[in-house]
Amino acid sequence: MIQQAEELNLLNFETPLLNKILENGQIREFKAMDSIIDTGQIISYMPIVLSGLVKVSRVDEEGRELLLYYIHPNEGCAFTFSCCTQRSPSEIKAVAEENSKLLMVPVHLMDEWLTRYQTWKAFVMQTMSARFTELLKTIDQVAFQNLDIRLVNYLKQKTKSTGSSLVNLSHKQIAEDLNTNRVVISRLLKKLEDQKKILLYRNQIKILRAL
Repeated sequence: MIQQAEELNLLNFETPLLNKILENGQIREFKAMDSIIDTGQIISYMPIVLSGLVKVSRVDEEGRELLLYYIHPNEGCAFTFSCCTQRSPSEIKAVAEENSKLLMVPVHLMDEWLTRYQTWKAFVMQTMSARFTELLKTIDQVAFQNLDIRLVNYLKQKTKSTGSSLVNLSHKQIAEDLNTNRVVISRLLKKLEDQKKILLYRNQIKILRAL
């Protein structure tokens, strides 16, 4: 209980709210690649990342996937907020990108906490604003940038999110995130390697400063 309280203190919630979270919330751990939310799922808990990294994607009817954004520690998912308040099926897919610990808040408490706790309201508003900005960046990249530029931005975002210069993903996984095919991604990655901007290994990419 003490450890959980210390982890939640990083969210800067007021003491009465922290007590409510400890009383009603659940802390769950997910391994890398574990599914957290599936498209079409009715969400009963709203997740907040305490540690690790969560990838949020949009999946179409044919199973094609497009990366929307990452959720970092002390952040929540804007789409989940929307689904929770409207009690509608999830329109996104959330997967643990690495081993992660999440706080699961029961959805029936969200509306009550918005009116009762100022720090909760501020957290929800900040989350919505931050995710909206990231979605605009994603739209801009898809609409206005060539795939090679999108790939470079993707790799930069990945290293920034993980804090590591190593990207542990296959060419197929990157292609799925960027909604393209593996052959194209492999060709563009080889071009970046020829330019000495990256080093390619099996299911791993080393990002160099030149990127």
